[in-house]
Amino acid sequence: MGIIDAHHHVWDLSVRDQDWITGPELAPLRRDFLLSDLEPQARAASVDRTILVQTVTVAGETPELLALAGESDVVAGVVGWTDLTASDVAGKLDRLRALPGGEWLRGIRHQVQGEPDPWWLIRPEVLCGLRTVADAGLVYDVVVLPHQLPAVVSAARRLPELTFVLDHLGKPPVVSGQLEPWSEAVRELASQPNTVCKLSGMVTEADWHEWTVDALRPYADTVLDAFGPRRLMFGSDWPVCTLAASYAEVVDATGALLAGLSPDEKAAVWTGTAERVYGL
Repeated sequence: MGIIDAHHHVWDLSVRDQDWITGPELAPLRRDFLLSDLEPQARAASVDRTILVQTVTVAGETPELLALAGESDVVAGVVGWTDLTASDVAGKLDRLRALPGGEWLRGIRHQVQGEPDPWWLIRPEVLCGLRTVADAGLVYDVVVLPHQLPAVVSAARRLPELTFVLDHLGKPPVVSGQLEPWSEAVRELASQPNTVCKLSGMVTEADWHEWTVDALRPYADTVLDAFGPRRLMFGSDWPVCTLAASYAEVVDATGALLAGLSPDEKAAVWTGTAERVYGL
């Protein structure tokens, strides 16, 4: 059984800048990361399908990602970006689907973590855009910081017809070892039946140089208990993960975190949840 990597990125700096890559800590990411770099690492780790996720809030990026998906043997879906506050979200989504590779569009994401308003997700115009995403049969990947999780809970309650996919466990403070208030907030989110979570992004929330599986375990165990394996999916967060770990190390660490699950539960996290949620 092949693994589905439900969260990775690619970029070619000669085509599009990644303006979030700033400062000396992120300098290792300021180079091209292409599908041709990912594919051999994925195959070596028994990954045979992936979800390619947007990185910048620029309309031109998503058509590029869709075109890549149409040319790839590994990309099974794309989570793109569109302006949720626009008056013509439905038209924008229709136009994306009409592009080369448009059939690979599976979801939408916005860098909510960068919004200064912690309640941005429940602004009326954003909720209207999210409702249109649901009407289009797409899911919504949500990338937030822990203090923004209450807004995700509120949005999920208001839009039961939309599936919310929490990226990177909501970015818990792994490096400090603290669980609260993140744990309480993420459990409240999991109580909403239209939410799922990606077991991804943990190594870069930990100490990049000295992280251990044991340091990740309390956070993985929290979401396993809160969401259950059938509402969790694996994601590498490559190449951002390379700040702390190789692709193979992320896969191995995830395997160690799932070691206590039954074969069916492991299959859900590795493949089944992503297949169902993204309609692969």
